[in-house]
Amino acid sequence: MAAKKQPPVRDRQITSRILISAVGSLLAKKGFKGLGVNAVAREAGVDKVLIYRYFDGLPGLIAAFAQQEDFWPSTLEMAGGDLARFSGLPLDEKLSMFAASFIQALKKRPLTRAIMAWEMIEPNELTEELERVREESIMTFFQMFFAKDHAGIDLQALVMLVGAALSYLVIRSDNIDVYGGLDLATDQGWERISSVVNMVIQRVIPQE
Repeated sequence: MAAKKQPPVRDRQITSRILISAVGSLLAKKGFKGLGVNAVAREAGVDKVLIYRYFDGLPGLIAAFAQQEDFWPSTLEMAGGDLARFSGLPLDEKLSMFAASFIQALKKRPLTRAIMAWEMIEPNELTEELERVREESIMTFFQMFFAKDHAGIDLQALVMLVGAALSYLVIRSDNIDVYGGLDLATDQGWERISSVVNMVIQRVIPQE
């Protein structure tokens, strides 16, 4: 029996991008309830067998979607756009820049915010795949820039606490303008938040 002919590499790359884009489009329009192999194939205008051939199924396609910079910020973006400069900063400045970059990264990704909100109320194997990819990205970033031992400081807990707090506030800002008296709808409100985050970091981290 003759081997099945494989599509040209370029065609496979184009179709893969179309399928990944279809995932984002469906999530934006219908959320996770509207996401399935048949729905993605219809949205992309391709045969559903290609989802299995190219991604080993829907979870693999979701993982590919999660790795796109449109969904989650790259290490370069979280480092403020200059890895060498970021790496050489004092620890407190590094944490402050990470916090500021993380806020801006989430603010410009409305679909990511919606997905993170959905994950809390509609957990399933697909949301778990998105969470896994994000977790790997965050831990890679931490290992690159913050893994060095700092006496008396649980730096991992500090970084994750700051990230969690900022994630929550940015996500909540999609539905409310004011949280605990802080205006989440204005630059001034976010400047207050950033200022306090920086103050906490400077109090916790000894000056180098």
